[in-house]
Amino acid sequence: MKFLYKLFLLFQFIFLLSIKLVLANDSGIDLDAGQEIFSQNCSACHAGGKNVLVQERTLEKETLEKFQMYDVKAIISQVTNGKNSMPAFGDRLSEEDIQNVANYVFKQSESGW
Repeated sequence: MKFLYKLFLLFQFIFLLSIKLVLANDSGIDLDAGQEIFSQNCSACHAGGKNVLVQERTLEKETLEKFQMYDVKAIISQVTNGKNSMPAFGDRLSEEDIQNVANYVFKQSESGW
């Protein structure tokens, strides 16, 4: 019985993962464009996921988690509206550009920059 339960959980996990991958591929997110936007607009302060202005506020996974920013929507809000010493980019970047760069930052934080 335990084997069947574990097998059921495994299939459920695989199913949910496949849905997530399909949705991510259909979302229109362009990580290459996100990398380019990051290089042009963010890397002066955040090269390699660091932060030259406030050293304890990096873009590394642990730091983003600590400050409740380990979420694409939270990153989008931060990029759009700015906060503290970070300027707002909502008037300089398109919504698509902000989504691409936010997803790029999230993916880079997952992989350790």
